[in-house]
Amino acid sequence: MSSDNRNRILYTLKSRGPLGTGTLAPALGITEVGVRQHLAKLHSEGLVAFDDQAGAVGRPKRMWRLTPKGHSRFPDTHGDLTVSLIEGIRSVFGEAGLDRLIEARQEAMVATYRQALKPHLDLGDRVGVLTRLRTVEGYMAEFEMQGDGSFLLIENHCPICAAAKTCQGFCRSELELLQAAFGADMSVMRQEHLLSEGRRCVYRIARLAQ
Repeated sequence: MSSDNRNRILYTLKSRGPLGTGTLAPALGITEVGVRQHLAKLHSEGLVAFDDQAGAVGRPKRMWRLTPKGHSRFPDTHGDLTVSLIEGIRSVFGEAGLDRLIEARQEAMVATYRQALKPHLDLGDRVGVLTRLRTVEGYMAEFEMQGDGSFLLIENHCPICAAAKTCQGFCRSELELLQAAFGADMSVMRQEHLLSEGRRCVYRIARLAQ
């Protein structure tokens, strides 16, 4: 099995969610027969699973998705070490010390983001710059313009998921970080949340009405 096609299937399911072979095949540029062969191999390795969805007519439609093992192929950045450090900080310095750590991280990242966004006035350009920064950081980010002129920042992966599960302050910090980076004249709202049964994190970014 081509490791390139294998990785592309996993990446496509990670970034787009459950898909049928009829959608995967043209997206990957290979035949449906080829996609089925690759999926069968990935299924035998426990990396993908499927759900059969009843349709209006004909046979149920088979939708393929990543399993937890499949998601683990897109690893949390140093997850085990991060959790261990968080637990150590909490034990030695308490929740207040952990909060100070989160605040320091947030302040440093806000400064970095603001510096990168400063040359750009157009909202679309600003969201695009931030999307590239977040992708480099491991968030598998993309953005979409909405009909009302707002933008969705879509993060298909969370490289700090282990830390966020251990300390919810990191999730709170992520939202505050994005709001601070764009400034007080912008609204940043989280519409999907990975740790609240969402498949990913999605933020809506819009200008506040004048």
